[in-house]
Amino acid sequence: MDDARVRILVVGGSGLIGAHVTAELRARGHDATTTARSAGPGVDHVLDLATASVDELGALLAGHDGVVYAARTDEQRPLPKPIYPVFRRDLVDPVVRLFTAARAQGLTRGVIMGSYYTYFERLHPQWRLAERHTYIRCRMEQAGEGRAAAGPDLPVAVIELPFVFGRAGDRLPNWAGPLDRWARSRAPLLAPAGGTAVVSARSVASIAVDALEQRSGADLPAADENLTWRDMLARIAGAAGRPRRVRHLPATAVKASLRLGGALQSLSRKESGVNPSHLGDLMVANQFVEPTTGRSLEAAIRETFPD
Repeated sequence: MDDARVRILVVGGSGLIGAHVTAELRARGHDATTTARSAGPGVDHVLDLATASVDELGALLAGHDGVVYAARTDEQRPLPKPIYPVFRRDLVDPVVRLFTAARAQGLTRGVIMGSYYTYFERLHPQWRLAERHTYIRCRMEQAGEGRAAAGPDLPVAVIELPFVFGRAGDRLPNWAGPLDRWARSRAPLLAPAGGTAVVSARSVASIAVDALEQRSGADLPAADENLTWRDMLARIAGAAGRPRRVRHLPATAVKASLRLGGALQSLSRKESGVNPSHLGDLMVANQFVEPTTGRSLEAAIRETFPD
């Protein structure tokens, strides 16, 4: 293990995951500097990765041993067709420039915060995820092209993230708001069969810093627990102070409503990164990751949905 003190740049350091990675690095005695698109508490440098050149990134990376890419993209926001150039510009091109600059500066380790959909693309090729969903295609390209830009002397681990629970100041998961309002409402809670892996931001930070210390270049699917959708909604409602039974939603209803949403989106000449016409098949599947860490998720759920 290479666990000597290192200096790491955390890109997206003001976000939920970036803030936890920064804290974990410092707790282990490493030096961490942060960059984000806008100024704020805990941000050392302001730089927009979408427009930053390789030279600008190189100047920022100089003197560092490693870099963590923890910027966020909204895969569900509908955009005018074609969306592939937009997602490539947001997800792939900045990572290629970042690791091109990191290689030139002699960095020795890196981490990309990715998506567990790339794990399922490897595990279940019959699901045709990259073919059906632009977001997943670009996540695959992000990992492959980022590592190619880094070269053999700069191993890059990809943390494949599921639903992430936790809080960093006022930063919450981008999906938490709608679920919070639903859990606190008087509306019935409905969930289909199937489920998802879940992880806390603290666990993600621990996995990321382990990868940096070990100079890992592996794909690292992250999960503390695997939950059915019904279990996940029930635990969220309980944390929010509105515990109640979660009723079963038939798979046929889920698939039909999402296919209708996809058709309407197509008629408006828009797309989203995860195609709603095929999302129903994913929703009713078990999107589980093995092995899990076994760490308790309870504190992170209560942070995300406080009573």
